Amino acid sequence: MKIYTKTGDKGFTSLIGGTRVPKHHIRIESYGTVDELNSYIGLIRDQDIAQHDIDILKEIQDRLFTIGSSLAADPERSKMVIPDLDMADVELLEHEMDEMNKILPELKHFILPGGSNAVSFCHLARCVCRRAERLTVQLAADSPVDEKVTIYLNRLSDYLFTLARKVGYEHKIPENKWIPRV
Repeated sequence: MKIYTKTGDKGFTSLIGGTRVPKHHIRIESYGTVDELNSYIGLIRDQDIAQHDIDILKEIQDRLFTIGSSLAADPERSKMVIPDLDMADVELLEHEMDEMNKILPELKHFILPGGSNAVSFCHLARCVCRRAERLTVQLAADSPVDEKVTIYLNRLSDYLFTLARKVGYEHKIPENKWIPRV
């Protein structure tokens, strides 16, 4: 199988179901941003972090492929069976955040990103996740999108923020608190 097909050379691509759309279409932006997020999560997994977190991040990457498949399908023409996201996936993120928060100091300030590569990569992924969520919400305004997708992306950005705090805490990196100038 060749990687290149030349079918996108004129600025169009196909959705699952065969519909051709411009590469700047909001659906393409949505699943492209989810793909970008998945790459950042891979970068986090490559850092010096706890094995449990690496394992959870691998699960998240799998769910992001599920989300990407859902977003890449034409909801009116696709007949392909696509993996499903369910609320247990959201609940896993919530459970992981609850567990992390048991060891973290109470959050009393906004936190500026930074402190180490691992912490910074978590914050980059969090920002990309928020963008993916915004694009998906925009797509949902005009086209059917499983509401669990936007819920999952919303919760995932919170998870990534909490993971950034946990990674810093475990590596004894002080949080970079934002103290506004007044």
